[in-house]
Amino acid sequence: MTTPDWLKAAAERSAEDPASLAYVFAQYRKHEGKSAEELAAMLGCSMKVLDELSLCRRPEPDRFAEHLRMFEKRFAVDPRRLAAVLRRVEVLDLLPADKEGGTTARDASYLLAARDHSSDDETNS
Repeated sequence: MTTPDWLKAAAERSAEDPASLAYVFAQYRKHEGKSAEELAAMLGCSMKVLDELSLCRRPEPDRFAEHLRMFEKRFAVDPRRLAAVLRRVEVLDLLPADKEGGTTARDASYLLAARDHSSDDETNS
């Protein structure tokens, strides 16, 4: 079954709203270099379901697990994979943007800080 034009257009417009799953999916695809088809396959759903899911709001932090279960029940998506996408974008949203509009996640200073933090944790245990 093909996705109706109005649904695809609504999902694309929703990508401008940071409170929507469409925004999350667009950011994830941009940073991970994935197509919409690859994201749908990863979540275990069709493109139509991905567009329908895109129209939903992001889970509220205090009801995150409950909302993931609702998405799983309504859209039959893998809740663990959806949670991974959501958490990845939450982290990316916190990182400063570089000149090209991406994040500096691969910047050596971030990697060094992560490495230093890990070694501190091990010595303090």
